[in-house]
Amino acid sequence: MQVLGVEVVHALSPQAKGKVERPYRWMQDRIVRTCALESISSLDEVRSVLKEEVDRYNNHQVHSTTGEIPSIRFARARQEANSLFRPFALPKPYTSPKDVFCLREKRLVNAYRRISLFGREIQVRKVLPHEEVELHLIPNQDSRILDIRIWCKNQILQSTTLPLEGVRVHF
Repeated sequence: MQVLGVEVVHALSPQAKGKVERPYRWMQDRIVRTCALESISSLDEVRSVLKEEVDRYNNHQVHSTTGEIPSIRFARARQEANSLFRPFALPKPYTSPKDVFCLREKRLVNAYRRISLFGREIQVRKVLPHEEVELHLIPNQDSRILDIRIWCKNQILQSTTLPLEGVRVHF
């Protein structure tokens, strides 16, 4: 999110925090009660109840504080440019959304212009030995591969792939 210039804004008062948490607590209570009344116990049925409740809350229910339906209020705010939502724009120097929404690692290129990643060595072209490179890691579960985009000094140097087997990410 830092790449996109998005910052965390914390609630500065208990009242502001409550304003955010109250609708979620109300929604949770309503879903639990609905499931109990209708004897719903499977996750698929609960998901459909959740979907219906979110739709009702956003598109049909008049909000107690604003006196408006949330989706209509939000649409009007966007139309009047009175919203913090902005269209997605790819920040420079990135060329793909994959470079923004990815896992990141930094590595030093060794004297042989190689880096080590998950026990595998990768040859890195167009970079001097002992320079730092940034790896953008994009796992693809369907293909069972890891796309690796190697960046240095705000330029993409190369792309490569590795099989996902043996790849472990620790947070």
